[in-house]
This record gives sequence, C-alpha cells and structure tokens, in this order.
Amino acid sequence: MQPVNPTFSPLYQQIKGLLLKSLQDGEWKPGELIPSETELAVRYGVSQGTVRKAIDELAAENLVDRKQGRGTFVATHNEAKSEYRFLRLAADEEPSVKPKSTYLSVERVRASSQIAKLLDIKPSDSVFVVKRVMRFDGVPRIFDEIWLPASQYKGLTLDRLQQWNSTLYGFLESSFNVRMLRANEHIKAVSAQGEHASILQVGAGTPLLLVERLSMTYADKPVELRRGWYLTDKFSYRNELY
Repeated sequence: MQPVNPTFSPLYQQIKGLLLKSLQDGEWKPGELIPSETELAVRYGVSQGTVRKAIDELAAENLVDRKQGRGTFVATHNEAKSEYRFLRLAADEEPSVKPKSTYLSVERVRASSQIAKLLDIKPSDSVFVVKRVMRFDGVPRIFDEIWLPASQYKGLTLDRLQQWNSTLYGFLESSFNVRMLRANEHIKAVSAQGEHASILQVGAGTPLLLVERLSMTYADKPVELRRGWYLTDKFSYRNELY
C-alpha cells in the first residue's frame, strides 16, 4: 500500500496527484487500461469513492477515458473521437471532411532565442522544424511550421512522418510517448506572402488566419510550437468555450 501524506489539500486531490505522476512517469501508456478503482483504493489506502472522484477529474480533463463495462483507459490521440481534437478548421456549408497531411520537410536547427524561450529550452539547443500542408478535398487549406525540441524527439525523420497515416499528435504519442494535453493559441489576421502563398496556391495579399499554438504535456511542459497559416474563404476556425 502506498501511503498518502496528511495535508490540507482534499484527499481526492492527493490521489489525483499520485495518478498524474504515474501517467507522467509512463507507468500506464496511452490507450492502456489503468488499475480498477478497487485496486487503486487498496494501493493508496483510501476509499473507493475517493479514487472515483480523483478519476472523475482526470476524465473531465481528457487525461483518462472511462469506457462502460471495460474500465478506465489512458486517453490517446489515436482514437477516432479524439483524433482531431485540436483541429479547429471546419467547412462552412459542406459536411466536415478529414484532412490529408503532406509533410514537406524536417530540418534540425539551433533554436532561435524566441523559439527557445517559448519552448523553455536553451538558445543553443537543437529543434526539429517540420513543414507540412493539410488539404481538405484536395485543396490546400493549412500550411504549418512546427518546432519540436530535438531532445524530446530523438530519431524523428521525414520518412517516418511520411509513413504515418494518422495525426501528428498520434505519431508523437506512439513514437515518442509524448502526449499533448492542452494548448495556448494566439490568432491574428495576416496576408499571404512568399512561401505561404505558394504552398496554399493563393495570390499574394490573400487574407489568411495565422494561428500560433504552444502545446504542453504533463506538468505544463512545452513540447511543441507551431505556426499555421489558414485559408478560410470557405472554412471557419471554430472553438468551444466553457
């Protein structure tokens, strides 16, 4: 039995913290079944109700997924319902279609001071710069530049990305055990220029949305920075606020 230290925080919050540590340490991998509430109650020396309340909070934060009659699983980006959880572009009139990603390049470079600050790494540290285009019904709609700390993604290559047939976050989770839990975004209107206009096949000056996203894993550690140029003439950037 793993003891829980008496503190001023509610007991279920302490259990939640211990479960988070097990998730962060990789004791249970994405998609894996975690121990039952009964087993966890014995492990931590608390009631089953306390464990249930802790798991309820993890489920509300999309960290675990309860499945009726099967148990509780570590949430994964490789399931259909969460596959495009972070993709907010949707057609204005037509039914939503799945995008197709084409990875254009992967380059290892030294992080600039700005990129290093956002990713909380040293300016001398290496990052992978990934460029890709996302097409909807064959039409390029998103051009992404993505920065990934090289120390976190050792062995990343263009060939590996091109062979993957699902989402980028699913790839990073499956290949490097890095799970994106939340993200901060900044959005502004810009005009298409140079490379962005060429890849999106639009004229210079075409209105675009620039979406900058910083994605975090456990303990709010930054693990991805991306800048995406979105063509929204027939699509909208949609979000849900709670």
